[in-house]
Amino acid sequence: MSEVQSGQAQEAKKYETYSVNVDPDQDDKATEIKLLSFARPHMRAFHCSWFCFFIAFFIWFAIAPLLPEVKESLGLTKQQIWTSNICSVAGTIFLRFINGPLCDKYGPRIPMGAILAFASIPCAMTGLVNSSASLSILRFFIGFGGSTFVMCQFWTSRMFTKEIAGTANALVGGWGNLGGGVTQIVMGSVLFPLFKLGMSAEQAWRTVCIVPACVGLATGLAIFKISDDCPQGNYSDMKKKGTMAEVSASASFRTATMNVNTWLLFVQYACCFGVELTMNNAAASYFRETFELTTETSAAIASLFGWMNLFARGIGGYVSDKANGKMGMRGRLIWQTCCLLIEGVMVLIFTNTKSLGLAIFIMVIFSSFVQAAEGSTYGVVPYVNPPVTGSIAGIVGAGGNTGAVCFGLGFRQLDTKPAFYLMAGCIIGSGILSLFINIKGHAGIMSGQDSEEALAAWKNMGAGAPANSTLKVPEPDADATKDVATDDNGSEKDFNQFMDYVSEEKPNVEKETA
Repeated sequence: MSEVQSGQAQEAKKYETYSVNVDPDQDDKATEIKLLSFARPHMRAFHCSWFCFFIAFFIWFAIAPLLPEVKESLGLTKQQIWTSNICSVAGTIFLRFINGPLCDKYGPRIPMGAILAFASIPCAMTGLVNSSASLSILRFFIGFGGSTFVMCQFWTSRMFTKEIAGTANALVGGWGNLGGGVTQIVMGSVLFPLFKLGMSAEQAWRTVCIVPACVGLATGLAIFKISDDCPQGNYSDMKKKGTMAEVSASASFRTATMNVNTWLLFVQYACCFGVELTMNNAAASYFRETFELTTETSAAIASLFGWMNLFARGIGGYVSDKANGKMGMRGRLIWQTCCLLIEGVMVLIFTNTKSLGLAIFIMVIFSSFVQAAEGSTYGVVPYVNPPVTGSIAGIVGAGGNTGAVCFGLGFRQLDTKPAFYLMAGCIIGSGILSLFINIKGHAGIMSGQDSEEALAAWKNMGAGAPANSTLKVPEPDADATKDVATDDNGSEKDFNQFMDYVSEEKPNVEKETA
């Protein structure tokens, strides 16, 4: 593997050379993705990012394909099951809002490992469930693992240039989301039948969740040591060397919330990732009840929805990048709109399909556009306000879980068909919101125009210019940078600093005046 020289030699960096081409004008971010490479820092972070999120899904939805068995064992109603489904995604909303600022301040590595380890504990306690209330409470805390999506997306945004961020973010997000489909098969069609060989069905579902819990704990502890926060190394080391300013997490979050584009993307992500989470909870039960299938068979069919993440989310981000090369941000937004509109139409067709074979086929198409819309959303996120990308990624990510809660309430209160109609209408309506997204320095679908730098960047990209010759797109907002940069004169150890932040009220820090 060839070694490529990094940016300015005078900067204090952990690595003097990289295994990928980088752009020194974008903090040594990679301008290419080498999928078969695991070299630090860029590709190691890439693979750690998607794998951690994959394991988070394994923990998060371990019980989902077994819910018909849980319902029968505990004598639960449909409403009680859906209450637990809602709780499983509601717990993630709060942490997704918090994780964005934490990533801006501490980097993605430490929050990722800490939350994976934490979520493994309630997952291992699944066998103690004895009522609807205990099931809902347990799933609420297990759902914290789903917030690792923020670190997943922030990590690749720190490692890869914005010109390929759509592809990078979509690949790691999609391969991570693939855990939802794999979990349906592994838990519902492999481990559950295997455990039933030596015990009753109730004993099997109470015991089998120990497996994902152990995997999640091991992954969470390992991630602290095997990767880096960004191309130059870990945030704490960079702050000690004076190569990175201390960041105010509260200022970062405040700046992100004041941008209307953040909230428009929040709604759109609610109507794609929120739909995926709802289907992860509902698909197995839907196929079992509608077509009178066994738990094992319905779980295997439901897994197909998640398996589309293997390629569909990546394609969504890739097409977004290509559209950016042809039309700039306007191209990204047009593709985003198309994905959402087609997704909504597919929901309407799916819910009116009576044949099992055709229902599976339509679900595959439906799922493909759900994942593509997710990938295209995070092709836009890095452009909204670069200095606070972590906070924006967190808020938009929380939109997915908020959507899942809202759709879950719909399925809880309504019959299946009206619930699907409600979902379809919301999705189609969210696609129209692309018309109102207007990012500073970039042309929207209906308004705005590209700045000279943005215009030059995407035209060069579309013409096939070398990736390492790209300009910064867009230039960081000077005011926003001042808002989130502070001088804290040193820092504590990574983990202690992280734990102090989440457990204590932090004092106000002075803004950097240098």
